[in-house]
Amino acid sequence: MRFIHSGSTRRRAAFAALATSAALVLSACGGGAASEGDATEGGSGTDGEQTITFIPKQLNNPYTDVVLGGGEDGAAEAGFASSEVVGPLDASASSQVSFINAETQRGTNVIVIAANDPDAVGPALEEARTAGAKIVAFDSDTNPDYRDLFVSQVNAKDVALIQLELISEQIGGEGEIAILSATANATNQNEWIKYMEEELASNPDYADIELVAKVYGDDDDTKSFQEAQGLLQAYPDLKGIISPTTVGIAATARYMSTSEYKGEVALTGLGLPNEMRPFVKDGTVTEFALWDPAQLGYVAAFAGKALADGDITGETGDTFEAGELGDREIGEDGIVLVGPPTQFNADNIDDYDF
Repeated sequence: MRFIHSGSTRRRAAFAALATSAALVLSACGGGAASEGDATEGGSGTDGEQTITFIPKQLNNPYTDVVLGGGEDGAAEAGFASSEVVGPLDASASSQVSFINAETQRGTNVIVIAANDPDAVGPALEEARTAGAKIVAFDSDTNPDYRDLFVSQVNAKDVALIQLELISEQIGGEGEIAILSATANATNQNEWIKYMEEELASNPDYADIELVAKVYGDDDDTKSFQEAQGLLQAYPDLKGIISPTTVGIAATARYMSTSEYKGEVALTGLGLPNEMRPFVKDGTVTEFALWDPAQLGYVAAFAGKALADGDITGETGDTFEAGELGDREIGEDGIVLVGPPTQFNADNIDDYDF
């Protein structure tokens, strides 16, 4: 299955605009197995043709498509001979293991992965590293022992807090809320939810807000739609839903937009502007947040190239150049932050195209 990206020039222009604006708080391409003499133990493929493979949580996910489009651009600009996208159609914990094993056998120089489970992929990634591959986690982290660095959207706590702030504003600071997440094992989702729960328990500003349920749509549109319907029927006093997943928030908005809950129950979370635009304009959703997902793939590709070339090792303080997004520094625990999230509402949503 060939991943064909259109609009690369427009997105690269968007990168430049986002990189210069401090106000912005936010399958497969052709390629064969790595040729003999590519990556060695040190990961240097300068004497051969370096290859990079992206393994997302699942294929055919609109958010993932944007991330992978950025990865494709970044891989080409960074100088990889080829880039590929492989991955499961479902986001189960172990669904990525066979794809990792296949890339190890192919001799792929760099594997970029968004983990469905932080530990289930561990042994396979260890084998890949032993064979000479560099491992970059992006979007959803592995256990840090299994990768060289992690390219994160933004500080995890900031992502959690902005969603709480939005729901609090929209329900007047009191009432029952629920969370509709992706998979139960998703590292990023669980970290955001953990910070939300801690903030609800400790911040007096949220003393009158009660989290009554957490449900999981598995980043599947149909299941997310059904889970949203179930929440609203099971909790008649529900005032708001946070869905920190682009699939979940879009499915929930679609259900609410034609239901009695439109305008009565608040919905916020993390969404793609192009998917959420009709729901903002029809009053189903007031405001939500996200970063530019394409930047995750873009930065991850350059990070992988710097690792493969031996320019960085993933240590704290290492820096590498990420094309049009400029220099990036590796922080503690091997984490590279892309940028803060943007809040989208009726006033600005038409300014964005992704």
